[in-house]
Amino acid sequence: MAGKTFEGLEVGAVFEHDIRRTVTETDNLLFSAMTHNPQPLHIDAEFARATQHGQIVVNSLYTLGLVIGISVAETTLGTTIGNLGMEKVEFPNPVFIGDTISVTTTVKEKRESKSKPDRGIVWFEHIGRNQRGEEVCQCLRKGMMIREMAIE
Repeated sequence: MAGKTFEGLEVGAVFEHDIRRTVTETDNLLFSAMTHNPQPLHIDAEFARATQHGQIVVNSLYTLGLVIGISVAETTLGTTIGNLGMEKVEFPNPVFIGDTISVTTTVKEKRESKSKPDRGIVWFEHIGRNQRGEEVCQCLRKGMMIREMAIE
């Protein structure tokens, strides 16, 4: 397991994830189509050209998924039981086709489960930035993590 267990995730730990991803037109179009999102701002170049951005804006839910996905290898790969929720999701700047996204994750808080001793709850703050260093996504995610006693 490449991910960290509950015990291996210390409050204040910061992960500057090595993986970066350049968003393609295909990524955005397929995600929008698979989620039945017909918003022309995401899929119609002529429509998007006439907006304040002058170009297609990448589907924000794709951006969120990408930001969280980039974090998995170094934090929760094989060690998470599941997501419990997201308490804060913001998109301070748009993502455009061709932007390269990098991610930083900080462990903000954690506690043992009150009802199940084989797991704990960890709050991760994920911040995605484009190639210019502009923040494009911020998310406070609560995950249920396996404890070391459960894998011994």
